[in-house]
Order: sequence, then structure tokens, then C-alpha cells
Amino acid sequence: MKQTISEKIISKHTGKPVKAGDIAIVHVDGVMATDATSPFAIKAFREMGGKKLWDSKKVSLIIDHASPAPNETVANLHKLMRDFSAEMGCRLYDIGEGICHQLMVEDAHVKPGDLFLGADSHTPTYGALNAFAIGVGSTDLAATMLTGKTWLKVPKSIKLTINGELRKGVTAKDLILFLLKELGVEGANYQAVEFTGETIQHMTLASRMVIANMSSEMGAKTGLVDPTGLELWYPFEPTFADKDAEYIRELSFDVSALRPQIAKPHSPENVVAIDELKGTKINYAFIGSCTNTRLEDLHAAADVLKGKQLSNGVRLIIAPASKRVFNDALKDGTIEILSSAGATFITSGCGPCVGSHLGVPGDGEVVISSTNRNFQGRMGNPKALVYLGSPAVVAASALAGEIVEPE
Repeated sequence: MKQTISEKIISKHTGKPVKAGDIAIVHVDGVMATDATSPFAIKAFREMGGKKLWDSKKVSLIIDHASPAPNETVANLHKLMRDFSAEMGCRLYDIGEGICHQLMVEDAHVKPGDLFLGADSHTPTYGALNAFAIGVGSTDLAATMLTGKTWLKVPKSIKLTINGELRKGVTAKDLILFLLKELGVEGANYQAVEFTGETIQHMTLASRMVIANMSSEMGAKTGLVDPTGLELWYPFEPTFADKDAEYIRELSFDVSALRPQIAKPHSPENVVAIDELKGTKINYAFIGSCTNTRLEDLHAAADVLKGKQLSNGVRLIIAPASKRVFNDALKDGTIEILSSAGATFITSGCGPCVGSHLGVPGDGEVVISSTNRNFQGRMGNPKALVYLGSPAVVAASALAGEIVEPE
């Protein structure tokens, strides 16, 4: 039987060959939950009679969505997580340590070939590592915390082949926005999307994470990036699809002429080339989220802003993906460049992306953001207008006071 990447990884974790449409009970390699989902998972775990985690070394709790706590209610939820972690002996990442998906990859809690669950919709980010990673609800996660297993329906797969060298100033973010325009926000519902082709194979890990991360915006169960060319700091065994594997759809694109892309309000599929929006005035620029705030993203912004100043009346807020990313950017001078240009740094975490705090826009304000979603109200105010673009586009727009190309 010829298999896709998803079918191969699931087969390995259920102990027998599976194909799309099968129901499989699988052993998982790890789970994680954030402060937005951990409290519900802990409550469900207790209600299931949980006294001990199936494997405390494979459970991670991360305080990143409302970090540090903006009010008493959230502070007590954080305390609940700290107390549970101390009792159960599982891993806890406290305020400022970083965004959940960055930390799971940085600290190698998820690796190629793993089957991983996260109580967060952007868990497919780990597909950049050639892992089968899916977002689940807090109750499902609680059951896995107790048993180390879960059940799932093996998804059908879509194969996207991307060829061509991206032009200067065009990035993985522009590519995934383009693909979202082509497939739509429901174009891959409960399907696994495999990304391959020479464009993908030449990408860095950080860029691959952008692609896998926003497969969620297509409605995908997971996104898996071709491991060809993947460079990691530890040895790994890649999982490739068989040559004659069966796909529900196969699409090919040549992106050598792709222009920077922008998602207009209020949907990540509402995408146009930047040329259509040049001159759109902005009030607020944000570089952050689990999509686009790694070191290469900060470098891209610094390349644009070096020696310059933000446009009068425009604020630029930056939330590095993790403390490690921040420290690396501090050491190489990137933080100084960005700060000197007028950028404000906030705690490494999700913050403005989910609209929890630390950067909610005002009524009628126009935002250019490097995040993954711009549904109405996503950044905390349904009366704001949020556009999505790459970190370089965000930085250039903050410099000009209007949406412009990085060049």
C-alpha cells in the first residue's frame, strides 16, 4: 500500500498500516496546552479521575496567551497551572519564556516523525519538522494526558508542489497568503496538506514553520513540509510520501513572479498583491505571533528600519517568539536597531495577536500585522481593520505610514 506522510506516521503510532478514512487509536509522543486551554484541560483531567500523568516528561504547559496576567482572573488561572505542574511534575514555561509553538521546536519537545497533540489551533506548525501535529480540544487533551493515547480519523491529503525562486522581498509569509487565496479558509477542511517542491525544499526551518503554521487557516487537520533540505541541530529520520501515494487533490504553482501579498480585513483568504493596497494609511504595526517573530523575521525588519525612524503617529510593537530569540537578537544588535527606529518590545508571547492585552487597537484604527488571522475582532477590537503581511512589509509600512513594499 502506497502511503502519504500522514498515513505513514499514523501507521507507526498505531502499530498497523492505515489509509485515509480509517479510524485509528494512536500512541502520542507529547502534548502541550497554553494558559488559554490548560485550565479547562486540568479541570477535565480531574473529572476523569486523573491522579497521575501518563508521562510527566511528555506534557508541557505554557503561559503565553495573556502573559503577564492582565487581571485577577487570569492570574489565578496561571496559579492553577503552576500548582498543577508542581504536583504532577510536568514541564511549565512561565511568563516571558515564549510562544508555545516556538518553545516546543526550540527545545526539541517535538521531533520529525512524531505524533503530537496541542490544545491550540496552530499546533500544525510542527509539520515544519516533518511531524504529524494536530490541534485538539481541552477535553481530548485531558484524556491523552491520562492515557498517552487518542483516536483520530486518518485524513485525506492534498499535495501542493511549489517551484520557482522567490524574488527579493518576497517571503514564506507571502507564499502562504497566496496559497490561502487559492484554496480558501475551508479549502482543506480535515485534510492533511503536504507542501513540496524546490521552493519549499530550499527554505529555512523558520520559513517552513510559517508555511505549516498557516495551514490551519485553510481548515487543515495538519500541514506537513517536505523534509528535503531540512537542517536541524540533531540527527533525525525523515518521513517521505511514497511516489504513488493517493491524494484527494494535487496542485502545482510557479512562484518565481510572486509579489508581496496582503490579506485585507476581515479574512486571511482575502488576499491581494501589495500593489492594490499601496498608499493605505496605517496607525499601528505589529510583528509577533507563532507565525512570524523568529530571529530571521526580526532581521528582516531590522534590514528595513536600520538608521531610520518610524512615521510620525505610527506605533510598532514587537513580541519576540521566545526569550532565546530576544537574547539572540540582543547579542547581534538587532534589538538596538529596531528600538532606535522607535519600536516597542513587549513580553514574548501571543499578546496582541489574540487581543488579550499589550496592544489592542482603537476604534477605526488600521493595523498591519505579521500574525496569522485577521477575522473581525481577532486583535481585540471588532471596530479595527487588520491587514496581514510579512515582517518586512510590516516594518516598511511602519516607516512610511502606509502600506508599501519592503524595497
